[in-house]
Order: sequence, then C-alpha cells, then structure tokens
Amino acid sequence: MPPRPPIVLIAARDEADRLPATLAALREAFPGARVVVADDGSTDATARVARDAGAEVVRSSRSAGKGAAASRAAQAVLDVTAAPDPPLVLLCDADLGQSAARLAGLLDAVARGEGDLAVAVFARRVGGGFGLAVGAARWAIRRAAGLELAAPLSGQRAMRGEVLACVTPFAPGFGMEVGMTIDAARAGFRVVEVPLELEHRATGRTWRGFAHRGRQLRDLLAAWWARR
Repeated sequence: MPPRPPIVLIAARDEADRLPATLAALREAFPGARVVVADDGSTDATARVARDAGAEVVRSSRSAGKGAAASRAAQAVLDVTAAPDPPLVLLCDADLGQSAARLAGLLDAVARGEGDLAVAVFARRVGGGFGLAVGAARWAIRRAAGLELAAPLSGQRAMRGEVLACVTPFAPGFGMEVGMTIDAARAGFRVVEVPLELEHRATGRTWRGFAHRGRQLRDLLAAWWARR
C-alpha cells in the first residue's frame, strides 16, 4: 500500500512573492497532501495566493508570532494525526521556493524509521550573522534534552502524527523550534538531522537581520527557561 499523503503546515508572514513557488513545489512533490498555511497577520496577499493555490489558510488578523500562528494551524489537523494510522506531518517555512520539493528527504527519514522527528540541515549556509542565536539554541537544547544539533533553529521538520500532538502548542514566537525539540526528546521521541539542498530568504548582517536574530535569541531563551 502506498504511503498516505502527508499533512503540510507552512508558517508564513508577508511571503506573497515566494509562497506560490513553495506551494507549487510541495504540490508536485506530495500529490494529495493536505496543505495548511499559518498566516501570521500578513499585510500583503499571502492569504489570497495561498487560497488561490488550493491551500487551507489559518489566519491571524494581526501578528501573534510564529509559534502562535503555527499552533493554530496544527490545532486544525490534530484530529487527523490522532486517528489510527495517522499521516506524517511536514512543517516548513514559506520562503523555500522550488527547493521545497527536496523536503521529501525529511519524510523519507521518518518513514524509514530513522527518527520520529527529522530536522533539515541546510547543506549550504546562506546569509546569517555571527552565530549567537544558533549557539544559544544548541546550548539550550543540550542543557535541557542532552542533544547536540547542527541546525537547532531550522523550521523544516517532519514528524509522526503522535509527535505533533506532543509538541503542541508550540513555544511562542521564534522559540518554537527549540521548545519543540526539547519537548519531543523529553517524551522519548528520536530526533535526527538530515542534510538537504534547500534555499530560503536569508537575513544578512544588516540592522534588520540583527533585529530578527535578537528576537530569535529572546524567544528561544524564553522557551528554554519555561522548560528548565
């Protein structure tokens, strides 16, 4: 029997330009998948282009943060993931474009039993700052769960349905990934990393980029503190 199509949850905020390519790649890679876009109060046409592409949209009227928006989308599918023989669940960001098709490698790793939660490691680094947020995330996960991860902040993740139920609601804001990893590991689920050739809209060493990473640092430390 062929595997069931996955459920795909996409975190998006003001991604109307890159979301169509991401959705097209996901549709081609995962025919029949249920695709849900978590729109975190976008001020552009993100919700419209998502619906035009056939995706479900769970929209916040104003920005509530990545974790809260993704939690609302996850809540919409929890009944399916709690059923017998649940489909696998794929979480990803909206800015992957055509490279989103390569996320099949994450689902394959879970389907083969290599892990219960598979995290994508970008094979090539694009942009980024001085590594403070990533280093803090590694420290928080190591301290709380005893895991050493190369990409602790990666939002590209595949998991079994029972894992989704365990890790939701997600930690607020950009603490989502750190909180998710700690919660899954503490529950006894196996976390693995999978290198993939992915592309995304990277933040560089600009004031905007540093502000983004500052928010990441604040939120991930809050997620760790809540689980200490």
